[in-house]
Amino acid sequence: MVLDLSEVHGGMLAEAGGKAANLGELIRAGLPVPPGWVVTTDAYRRVAAQAGLDELIAEGGDGLATRARERLLATPVPSDIAHAITTAYESLSTRKTTGTDENGAPAKSGEMDRTGALAKTVETASNGKPGEMDGVGSTTKSGETDGNGAVGVPVAVRSSATAEDLPHASFAGQQDTYLNVTGAQAVLDAVRRCWASLWTDRAVAYREANGVDHGGVSLAVVVQEMVDARVAGVMFTANPVTGTRHEAVIDAAPGLGEAVVSGAVNPDRFVAGTRTGEIRERQAGDKRLLIRALPGGGTERLDLSPQDGLCLTDDQVRELAALGAKVEDHYGAPQDTEWAIDTGGRLWLTQSRPITTLYPLPEGGDGLRVYMSVNVAQGVMGPITPLGIAAIRLLAAGAAGAFGRPPADPRQGPPVLAEAGHRLWIDITTPLRSRAGRAILPRVLQVGEARAVSLVQELAEDPRLSVVHTSRRPLVRAVARFGRRQRVPAKVLRALTRPGRALAYTRKLGEDLGTHLRLPETATPAERLRHAERMLATAFPAIVSIMPLALTGYGLYALAARLSGTPLGELQDVLRSVPNNPTTEMDLELWRLSTRIEPEPFREEPVDELVRRFRAGALPPAAQREIEAFLEVYGHRGVAEIDLGVPRWSEEPGHILGALANYLRMDPDADLAPAAQFARGEEAARRAVAEAVAAARRRGRVRAALVRFALGRARRLVGLRELPKFYLVKVLAGVRASMLEVGGHLVREGMLDDPRDVFFLDFAELESAVAGKGGWRETVAARRAVHERERRRGHVPRIMLSDGTEPEAAAGAAPDGAITGTPASSGTVTGTARVVLDPVGAHLEPGEILVCPSTDPGWTPLFLTAGGLVMEMGGAMSHGAVVAREYGIPAVVGVPDATRRIPPGAQVTVNGAAGTVTVET
Repeated sequence: MVLDLSEVHGGMLAEAGGKAANLGELIRAGLPVPPGWVVTTDAYRRVAAQAGLDELIAEGGDGLATRARERLLATPVPSDIAHAITTAYESLSTRKTTGTDENGAPAKSGEMDRTGALAKTVETASNGKPGEMDGVGSTTKSGETDGNGAVGVPVAVRSSATAEDLPHASFAGQQDTYLNVTGAQAVLDAVRRCWASLWTDRAVAYREANGVDHGGVSLAVVVQEMVDARVAGVMFTANPVTGTRHEAVIDAAPGLGEAVVSGAVNPDRFVAGTRTGEIRERQAGDKRLLIRALPGGGTERLDLSPQDGLCLTDDQVRELAALGAKVEDHYGAPQDTEWAIDTGGRLWLTQSRPITTLYPLPEGGDGLRVYMSVNVAQGVMGPITPLGIAAIRLLAAGAAGAFGRPPADPRQGPPVLAEAGHRLWIDITTPLRSRAGRAILPRVLQVGEARAVSLVQELAEDPRLSVVHTSRRPLVRAVARFGRRQRVPAKVLRALTRPGRALAYTRKLGEDLGTHLRLPETATPAERLRHAERMLATAFPAIVSIMPLALTGYGLYALAARLSGTPLGELQDVLRSVPNNPTTEMDLELWRLSTRIEPEPFREEPVDELVRRFRAGALPPAAQREIEAFLEVYGHRGVAEIDLGVPRWSEEPGHILGALANYLRMDPDADLAPAAQFARGEEAARRAVAEAVAAARRRGRVRAALVRFALGRARRLVGLRELPKFYLVKVLAGVRASMLEVGGHLVREGMLDDPRDVFFLDFAELESAVAGKGGWRETVAARRAVHERERRRGHVPRIMLSDGTEPEAAAGAAPDGAITGTPASSGTVTGTARVVLDPVGAHLEPGEILVCPSTDPGWTPLFLTAGGLVMEMGGAMSHGAVVAREYGIPAVVGVPDATRRIPPGAQVTVNGAAGTVTVET
């Protein structure tokens, strides 16, 4: 039931929980950890069984947390467990009395619950007797004597759940910790309360938000000697806001570390290189609160006047950074640590866990690299399935070949393509470090990813990314090769002189793709795999042949603006409601469909019922027929459609049926009806063309004729910009359907459990599976788990450096009039301010900005609906900041008097990267 921490290691998560497993690892690594022991999960499970928790979990329902907690607190601790805890505590007290640990080293101890935003402060009651939990959750304990009449050693009693301090979720502060507990009976009581804290409302809500089964979680309890801390705090071995690796961010304050981790104090902040020891930032906090241990047990909180100066010397900062490097090296990943320095100046490490919010690094070349997110550029924030990534690699290989640079292995794609977090990234280092690239890249991004332009321009000023490629010849040669292979001059001439034939070419291309995608029903799985790879590898050169036509349209548009003397910004109406755009054609067709079908049952039934009836062929005849015809043309589309692992509308028509239901609730003659809006756009375009022609006529009749011609052609051609993706998605949908056939075969062969499992394998692995080599179930299960975790990731960088730095989070000056604080969780959000002083009974509408003095885990339920967080107290590693980053909520902390300076109900913009809060006036 009880193990010394020196007996625990990282593989004992099930027996000792995350916190104890990590502490045992740190001890085994020879790092300075206070001695202690752990009450294993076996003890909790016995008590939970005695309390009948399995039956409660099975019942579920509202109030589960309260019922489970009450049952645990009312259940007596079995005598053998109580004896084991008492014996271990007395042994620790004896060791403390002798002044040495089991290794003969001085027996110091330290505690500081990092995550426990609700880290319980153990205070001495006014009557000097053990107190009980009061109405606000404080605990009062007094010093007790053991069986021999001696006061026991002060300890920290800390929860250690099996779902805690994990690589993918920290479960920050979801269970309780009790500080400076003395006496065997007090320790036993604190252990029991830790068990009950597995069932606080916040812990239950957090597990549900992270997809963790209540019945699969157990709790161990760590008991460690307290450090007589002069100063304590937290340290991240990578910057949690900017993502920069090997950069320690340290928050420190005098006394016990609870003041820092709970966000109750504005700490001193230091930033230092973990490898170099270079101190890059020193920022003094006011340190107006001190929490310290009391003799005989308990703690006290002291309100202080603002404290000048820093609580750590430069040597201590460097010592901490060096310790952080050792911890990170041991785990092989950045760590979130807790530490304390005792009155004798000795540094103690009291906790380490993975930083769960850092975005994974792409694997790339040597030196500093710059990556741009393909997902963000495509508006697909979620992860892509492994087979979806494999498909995009093949498409990219075809694209590289079109420029004369085919990769050695098409399955790997071109070297500029990287993967991280089940998402794709493009290495833009070479264009960023070339003279030609610096001229072209911002212009390209301005069209498709405007927010990245300023970031690229700022990166160009970084001396580490200076220009090394000065010649334009490689780019010119690549473009020339592409132009020759795609017969660009001939296509441009055709677009100018015979646009009807150019449009006919694009339609023929679509028909040919459909023909090439079809396979006989008798095709074998191996034939389907080869066909899929061949289609993907050759699709890009064929589909991209449309782009010269669309670009000709945009070129004519720009020419007309110059000839007429009209700024492009004033000519934008010309491009409204253009024809030949498959996306707008699709939307208008869906609207027209809604005017041709019976309104019932769409106005009455929920979407799920509409889907059921459609699949059963039980919709009214006109609706059934029209929807089937629509999906025959557009059923290959879907949400996040660049991932062939994602279902198409033809498979899951709920989105389309829901849109139809909304259309049928509209007045077809209303101004907001899609057809009416499109017609207004066409009229605005005609007016804009007439105005541009009139402006050109003032410069000459020839100019006017050229402008009319150019804008007429532009309107016929620019809509084609959507057609390449339309056809690309058609290819992906065709490959998807074929791969589902392969999946069905593998299910019948007993290789997989579900046809859709194929999307969690790549082509090489599917080739092996089809050849009869098994063992893929475990691979699929592991990748599905990672995929689901990545789906919950709240923030994906737009641009990221190979050292983890997110430039968008590292840059940004405060706008005029902005309230400034400490950046805590990157991202920008605008919403209505909700000032909350007490979370009990507070209500937060989805998307509102939570403005509060500070937070602990009792506030966590509000985080599930908050659009952003503004906190008066705390640093970047306080509880509110940690949870905000996990939920992807933009957050600024340490904002002086935020609850008074931000009016309730005001519209505010929170920039979590710049550390600013702007109140709209």
